[in-house]
Amino acid sequence: MTGADVPGLPAPGRCLVMGVVNVTPDSFSDGGAWFDADKAIRHGFDLVAEGADIIDVGGESTRPGAQRVSLEEELRRVVPVIEALAEAGVPVSVDTMRAEVAEAAVVAGARLVNDVSGGLADPDMPRAVAAAGVPYVVMHWRGHSHDMQTRAVYADVVREVREELLRRVEAILAWGVDPSMIVLDPGLGFAKSPEAGHNWSLIAHLDALNGTGYPVLVGASRKRFLGRLLAGPDGTPRAFTDCDDATVAITALAAAAGAWCVRVHRVRPNADAVRVAAAVRAAAEGHPGPGGPSSHERSEAGGSSGAGAASRRGGSAGR
Repeated sequence: MTGADVPGLPAPGRCLVMGVVNVTPDSFSDGGAWFDADKAIRHGFDLVAEGADIIDVGGESTRPGAQRVSLEEELRRVVPVIEALAEAGVPVSVDTMRAEVAEAAVVAGARLVNDVSGGLADPDMPRAVAAAGVPYVVMHWRGHSHDMQTRAVYADVVREVREELLRRVEAILAWGVDPSMIVLDPGLGFAKSPEAGHNWSLIAHLDALNGTGYPVLVGASRKRFLGRLLAGPDGTPRAFTDCDDATVAITALAAAAGAWCVRVHRVRPNADAVRVAAAVRAAAEGHPGPGGPSSHERSEAGGSSGAGAASRRGGSAGR
């Protein structure tokens, strides 16, 4: 589903890059850095300049153990940021579990609702999304941050995540949401155990979600399972911000596997990674990449050296 055309969103023919703007004091990787609205707006524009296709604005931390903020506080945090970015023509997503925030964000200019609960945290969300007519990210979720890790129990994580997501989609479609507006997210890090390898299994089997026919969003950036993988000799997990290179590796793998979009904190290297993956996919499919004809096509044309090549250029080999 790479480059799938989701209505109202960019469709460049490759995996999209969603840049994260956390307007929160307590997000797990950059809490407080963009809590001020003006700083958050500037950061959003910086991410666009680095190659972000969509900016995801969130006002409530979903880190493990996080407590919820009030509706009023979440609105105060996100609406001014969304308005400023959207007025400048930036495609904006709102990261929220509340229908009222989603509705206000769409009025402010958001083009996508990114709901980590898949409509489970607020039963009114499917109605709101259907009425707004905007794309909706349905993430796999089993509970709020304060207790989600106790629910990370699976016999077959890939099968169960797929089945649970499709059940959520069925319930959401019953509210009148257009199927073309649905995006799936396996929910890496949410009710997934690093020790049990749940996240790695989902990454290794993205085809199980791609096979549903819905575009897939992958959010691995700076997640705890990366820090655990990269732990030092004494077992201390690597710091969140030191997991950016590993995030780029996941981005390349996800894009090559057909992900529609990746959600990341550092945009430029991930924007490079999706373009590399797109070039490799194009070459594998026999299409010319951004650097010119594929090697297969050059071979079909009779090689690329010597007099034959010079003749095709209209010149001479000794020029």
